[in-house]
Amino acid sequence: MADVQGTVADGWEPVRAAFRANLTARGDRGAAVAVYRDGHRVADLWGGLADPYGRAPWTGETAQLVRSVTKGMAAAVPHLLHQRGLLDLDAPVSAYWPEFAAAGKERVLVRHLLGHRAGLPALDTPLTPEQALDGVSGPRAVAAQAPAWEPGTAHGYHAQTYGWLLDELVRRVTGRALGRWFADEVAGPYGLDVWLGLPAGQAHRVGRIAEVEAPPAPPSRGLRVRPRREVAEAWRDPDSLTRRAFAAVDPPPDENDPAYLAAGLPSSGGVATARALARCYAALIGDLGDGTRRLFEPDTLARARAEESSGPDRVLVVPTRFGAGYMLHGPSCPMLGPGSFGHSGRGGSLAFADPETGTAFAYVTNSLQKSVTSDPRAQALVRAVRRVPAGGNAR
Repeated sequence: MADVQGTVADGWEPVRAAFRANLTARGDRGAAVAVYRDGHRVADLWGGLADPYGRAPWTGETAQLVRSVTKGMAAAVPHLLHQRGLLDLDAPVSAYWPEFAAAGKERVLVRHLLGHRAGLPALDTPLTPEQALDGVSGPRAVAAQAPAWEPGTAHGYHAQTYGWLLDELVRRVTGRALGRWFADEVAGPYGLDVWLGLPAGQAHRVGRIAEVEAPPAPPSRGLRVRPRREVAEAWRDPDSLTRRAFAAVDPPPDENDPAYLAAGLPSSGGVATARALARCYAALIGDLGDGTRRLFEPDTLARARAEESSGPDRVLVVPTRFGAGYMLHGPSCPMLGPGSFGHSGRGGSLAFADPETGTAFAYVTNSLQKSVTSDPRAQALVRAVRRVPAGGNAR
């Protein structure tokens, strides 16, 4: 389990040490981490098992379901459409999707979807797993749903509905599903093993996810290992917005099912390698060392990470910060610093960029633990990145 494979550039040994400790002491059974600095890859590590309860080793080509890390990849699409003049983030959603105006949603803006301010985190009638994947029932349900609060006045994490909202919006603007557009315009040209809709020919590379028990946390780390009382109460109450948001699909889908992976829900169904996620975030903030041009122009980058929502989250209950489609650095999702933006995945995975230091980071795991405010394994790696001097890179 501690047989760490891959490479780190000189000076980046703390990342290797933290990654090995994740496998030996923090409960990781299979994982990978990758880091870019100033457009160059400086860490690319993997280890453990491709199935937490199997025998096959995790290899350099192993890809993994990354749950809500997917949201960060999905968010790039509307920003790139805006950059190309095809989508106005300040326009009403109904300008592109007329049916969406139902039930008092005519003033919901595109940026409200990205900032979790649309008031649509839950459905009055949850979808079945089959409906969630059919590409029709989800958009139809959110279009008919009345908001849980006046859109634009508050925020609450749209755990499942985010995917149907963005997918249909992109389809209306481009004629292509969000995952197809991402594959054609981002993943293909940039050589990314990131799929929002896994092709059958790549299924052999995908590991399995499973819930695992986390080892006891050291008392000195300062990370929250017990939820606050109000958070615990929200999860216990079947009528709370928290429970309803995460139960927009009921019963929960089998996330290892090939049909689920092929559907590529933009909320939580993406499959990726850590190496590709880090490369994607590196391209969002600058040119890459191999001559590949940046994805986001400076104005787009500024727009993506400008704060849209901050404070008490009506779904997660704790305070959260969101830009336009991205989580922002804060207590609920610590990254490198105030300018960092990205997205975590429930259970452990995390990917983000920090333009101020030129850093892009991705950690992917198949060992799903009960993260509350942040995952100890991801945070151990982030602390290791902080220990590397600002000039550390691979030239």
